Amino acid sequence: MNIKIEKLTEDEIQKLGIRNWPVWTKEVSTFDWYYDSTEMCLILEGKVIVKSDSEVVEFGKGDFVTFPKGLKCVWNVIEPVRKHYHFD
Repeated sequence: MNIKIEKLTEDEIQKLGIRNWPVWTKEVSTFDWYYDSTEMCLILEGKVIVKSDSEVVEFGKGDFVTFPKGLKCVWNVIEPVRKHYHFD
């Protein structure tokens, strides 16, 4: 159950309609999270480290991140984050 981090082209972002997705923001903080559905998000600003039982990943501005359904993790927001997000 891995977190997937990609770089998308502007064409790919347009095709997926990401710029029309809602925006979520979060200040510097640490919190537990559980994904009851798959989330895809495009990081607009900030830096985050996410730790799960199986991995530690760091991502930031420009990264397209997919969190799998069923993932339990801890978010550590290093720099205030803004992201477009979509749940499947």
